[in-house]
This record gives sequence, C-alpha cells and structure tokens, in this order.
Amino acid sequence: MIKFSANPIYSGIAAVSLALFATTALSAQTAAPAAAATSASEDARLTQFLDAEFAEYVKTQPQLATRLGIKAGGDKWNDISDKAADAQVAWRKASAARMKAQFDRSKLSPEGQVNYDIWALEAERAALSNKNRIYRPPFYSRLYSAHSQLPDFLINTHNVADVTDLKNYIARLNGMPAVLDLALARTKASEKAGIRAPKFQVDTIISSSQQLTSGAPFGAGPDAALWADVKAKTAALVTAGKLPQAEADGLLAKAKAAILNLKPAYGRIISWAKAGLATAPSGKVGALTLPGGLDYYANELKLVTTTDLTADQIHEIGLKEVARIEAEQDALARQAGFADRSAFYAERKRLYPPQPFTDETRAEYLKTANEFVQKTRTLLPGYFGTLPAYGIEVVREPAFSEVPGGAAHASQPSPDGKRPARTYVHLVGTRPDPAAMYTLMCHEAVPGHNTQGDIQVRQQGGPKFRSATGYVAFGEGWGLYAEAVCKEMGAFPDIAADFMRLDAELFRAARLVVDTGLHAKGWTEDQAVTYMNTTGRQPIERSRSEIRRYITLPGQATGYKIGMLKIMELRARAEKTLGPKFDLKGFHDLLIASGSQPLSILERRVDEWIAKAAG
Repeated sequence: MIKFSANPIYSGIAAVSLALFATTALSAQTAAPAAAATSASEDARLTQFLDAEFAEYVKTQPQLATRLGIKAGGDKWNDISDKAADAQVAWRKASAARMKAQFDRSKLSPEGQVNYDIWALEAERAALSNKNRIYRPPFYSRLYSAHSQLPDFLINTHNVADVTDLKNYIARLNGMPAVLDLALARTKASEKAGIRAPKFQVDTIISSSQQLTSGAPFGAGPDAALWADVKAKTAALVTAGKLPQAEADGLLAKAKAAILNLKPAYGRIISWAKAGLATAPSGKVGALTLPGGLDYYANELKLVTTTDLTADQIHEIGLKEVARIEAEQDALARQAGFADRSAFYAERKRLYPPQPFTDETRAEYLKTANEFVQKTRTLLPGYFGTLPAYGIEVVREPAFSEVPGGAAHASQPSPDGKRPARTYVHLVGTRPDPAAMYTLMCHEAVPGHNTQGDIQVRQQGGPKFRSATGYVAFGEGWGLYAEAVCKEMGAFPDIAADFMRLDAELFRAARLVVDTGLHAKGWTEDQAVTYMNTTGRQPIERSRSEIRRYITLPGQATGYKIGMLKIMELRARAEKTLGPKFDLKGFHDLLIASGSQPLSILERRVDEWIAKAAG
C-alpha cells in the first residue's frame, strides 16, 4: 500500500490520436515532419507553462515540497483549513482555464495531449474531492489521522542534511500545536454535521497521543519518538562535521522546548477524545450511517477506482473473484499432495502455530525480507526495460503508529535518491506465516510500489507534476499485479510461497466484498471481521485491523483488485492481439515508466500501443 500526503495530487492521462490527411504521398511526407515540429514546439511550451503552474501549487504545499526535495517552505506545514481547500479548488479551475485559453489541444503530440488532459482533469477531481471534505475530518482516518501523521512526516520524510534542515525541523515542531488545534476544530465541525469517528479510532487517538507525549523529555522513561529522532539527526550532523557541538546543544535545547510545548496540544486532543468516547459510534459504522453517506461513498469509489463501477457491481466482482481464487488454491494444494486448500492451510498452521513476535523473530523477518528484495531486484532486467536506480529497504513501522495486524506500506525515494524507497512493516502481535512475507515484499517493494515510485520520481522531460501524482487503482493495482509477476519471474522459493500469493489475492478479493458490505449494504464491523477471517483467511487481529481501516477510509481498499483486474485484462488483450510480437518489457515500461494514470486512460494507451506494435 502506498501512503500519500494529506493533500495528494491525483493525475489522469487522456490520449487522442492526431490524424494527418494528405492527398498524395509527397504531401504526406512533407506534412508529417512539419506537424511533428509544430507538436514538439507546442509540447515544449505546454511543459514550460505546466511547470510554472506546478511551481505555484507547490508553494502552497510545503510538505509536498519537502517530499520533492525542495528546500523552500521546509519550516512550514500545509494549510489544512477549509478556506485553503476552497482556494486550491478555485486555483485549479483557473489554472485549467488559463491552459485552455493559451493552447490548442489539437496542435499537441499525443503525449502533450496527455499532459494537457491531466491538468484539466485534476480541476474536476479536486472539486469532487473537496465536496467530500466534511466526511474526512483530520482525526477520522485510521491511516491519515493528524495526531500521528505530523510526527510521522518529521521522522520519515523531513531529512536533515544540513543546519538549515535542522532549523526547519524545529520550526515545524513549533508549528505543530497550531496545526493540531486546527485539525481538532475541523473534526468538531464534522461532528456537528453528524460525522463522528468510530469508538475504536477514538481509543487509538487517546493511546497514541499519550505515547507520543510520554518518556523523555516529558518525564521518566525512554526517549519519546520525536525527541529520539531530532537527537539522532542532530548527532549525525555533528559526526559529519556539519555542525559544531556547541551550536548543536543550543539547537537541541530549542527542539526540546518545542517538543515539550506539544504536551498541551495533545492534551486538548486527549480531552476531546475522552469526552466523546462513551457515545462514539460502534457496530454499524459504515458510510450509509452518515448523512448523505451513500452519495459520499459513490464519489469515493469514483475517485479511488477511476471507473464508474457501482458498489453493487464491485460487490459482485468480489464474490466471483473469491470463488475463482479458492478453486486455484484447491488445485495448487492437490499439486502439493493435499486434499484441498483447507488441508494445506491446516498444515501451515501446524508448522507455524500463531506466536507473538519477539526481538529475535523481528530481526529475522527484516533480514529475510531485505535479502529477498535484493534478490528479486536482480531478476528485473529480464522483465523490465526501465529499472529502479535508488536504494530500497524494509524497515519497521514507528512505534507510535505500529499496531497488531497493521498494513504494510511503501514510500517513494526522494527525487535525488538521498532518502531511499522504504517498505514499512508492523512487527507486533501475532507473527504471520513466514511464506506470506515474499508476496508482501513483491507488492510493496520489488517489483511493486518501491520500484514504481523509484521510476516515477526520476521521470525526465515531461512536466514536473507528473512525477508527483498517484492514483490508488493504478498504484495498488500495479502492486497486486506485481505479486503475479514475481511468480512469473520465479522469485518464490517454494510452493508454499506461491500458495500464499493466492492467499494474498484472496484477501484483496474479500476486500471488495467487505468494503461495499460495510458502506453500502449495512454490514456491521463484526460481520465484516468474520467474513475477512473465515473467507479472506486473515488472522483475527489482522481482520479487525483491516476492517477498521476500511471503515475510516471508505473505498480505498477496492482500488487494489479493480486495478489488478484491469491490468491483467489489458495484458491478455495485448498478448492475444500481438501474439509473437508481444513485448513484455515494453508492456511493463508502458505501465509504469510514464507515471500514474486512471484505468480508463491506461486502457486507451494500451490499445494505442497494441495498434502501433501490430503495424
């Protein structure tokens, strides 16, 4: 799973063929180069325009700037106010209008038209997303709650390569209370509109806020997460000779004061959460329980899947996929000498009974995972023309956001590669079947999200905003497709790993059923947990953790399987049409070498690629 920033930029690609008509072969020969030259000139002009527009946008999104390796604004946080959100939508609409007034789309090359269409589309998507803003209070989401996202950003994204970076880090620490207070005000406004965080999320906010403000420098015990991080980053500057110890001591004193000042802000969050805990909703807590919730959910499905599929259609797709995958599991189990999938699962449970993680098994997990990622990386040249260039590493989820059964997630490297691509794994609670780790690494790291992210941030030539875009259905669809590519590459060590690949796919198919069940069919939390545990075959604690994520992030989990199914469909179409002309490396490069895109546009681009390859 890819985690995006609080204000993600979504992108889309639309391609329209440019027909050049000529009455004679000679006129065609002379017209084509002239048209190509005009297109190249217009493409360059459009890129210059879009880069200037994107630079203006980035000025309003300092956290995005930091992700992109831009120093400017490194001492500030994004403005999360409603006023800023409305202004952003208005700016996007005005920017799209400026583009349409200055450029004739028909004079652009197909790729230029792609960039033109992306920018225009995002104005529409921004408006649709903003329409649902009241349903996304900053403390509602299991993955993106403000109380944990801010420290997570400082620890995992805000690099400290010099003294300026360190001073910006401290400035952001000083700015956190105001952001947290604004997040609380927005959450209270949503509550007045009838949108309240579920009881389990309120419990989590209390416990993690307490954890973030416990230990040194707040009191006795181990260093709190932010204090440990700023001390480590400061020490690294001193060791590198970039910061004298005396100056470091002074900056650490300022950082300590700023961290101590977080206590009252988190105290206000804890007080709010405790006051509402007794009446917080539980049980049936899907979108349809909210005022206008079904329309909200329909909009979220449209944004996430980039299709017009309804909740009912997605639910039925999920049921059919569950049945198909279970049949494949039965066949693989018989191949391994078992009666059916249930017997295979029973044998795996006997060999690896549920046990809690220990320090030893955590270290073993990270070592094995990193070794597998590096090995799989060596297999890529046989299947991809464009390869990752930066570091990729598997690390443990930070303690303040780590939960039993929590979903692993990936982050892109910085554009210069100084911050490697990372896969974060939760290593608390019950240890999963060791054979399941391989599929997870294929999805999150290689050839999944970390690989795609590496290629995306290094894009050259086109508008800069294309390297900072992301569609859930495209990205997560690629991640799930990458699991199947691992099988194709021969990356899995044994039949158990391949069986667990199907187990992972079954899990994603079950997501289609439970997400739509929760938000459109009136399922309770326990009903969804039971389905995920029995049909989705996930341990009970992970089933609970996953369902709670879906409850607070409606629709997001549907993007995985919907995206994979579209990619598989398009590959099958290309293979059938092209036969021996089919180029797998070219197909993979087409998918991930040009950035994220909605599924409808992906299909159009693949069809164009097929037509060109067919001659």
